Amino acid sequence: MSLVHDHEQTIPKHAVTLAAMLVVTALALTTLVKVGVLSREAVPAVVRAEAHVAPAVVRQLSFTDRGDGAVVVRDVTTGETVRVLVDGVPGNGFVRGVMRGMARERHIRGVGMAPPFTLTLWKNNALSLDDKSTGRSIELGSFGPDNRAAFAALLPGGAA
Repeated sequence: MSLVHDHEQTIPKHAVTLAAMLVVTALALTTLVKVGVLSREAVPAVVRAEAHVAPAVVRQLSFTDRGDGAVVVRDVTTGETVRVLVDGVPGNGFVRGVMRGMARERHIRGVGMAPPFTLTLWKNNALSLDDKSTGRSIELGSFGPDNRAAFAALLPGGAA
């Protein structure tokens, strides 16, 4: 009795060809953007500057960890406590996650948490969070209306 057991796994040639074409296309497009043949995707801050879109509301914020795990959000200009972010409240997890990423960036660059973050509602209704100390900017509308609203609630009167 002879049992033939074959472990050979073959990938269809058309699948390999398509995968190779995808890789080549991605590399070609990347190269064309890098050398300036194709323009980059619009950068929101640049588009706003070119269109002369002014800020509608600007708030300088600090974020401080509390011993119980909550995060205290303060208006740097007035000293007012804007909000205390605790686990389990809708929207708080998103704000805390974004701020963890921003804090990580500061830590990598050797910047402490003293410089404020700038939360800006623009006249075109865009909402951005900027960290001037690292140059990082986040367009909060990119994360959907609920997550955008979590940050908008940090503006005076929940302005957005």
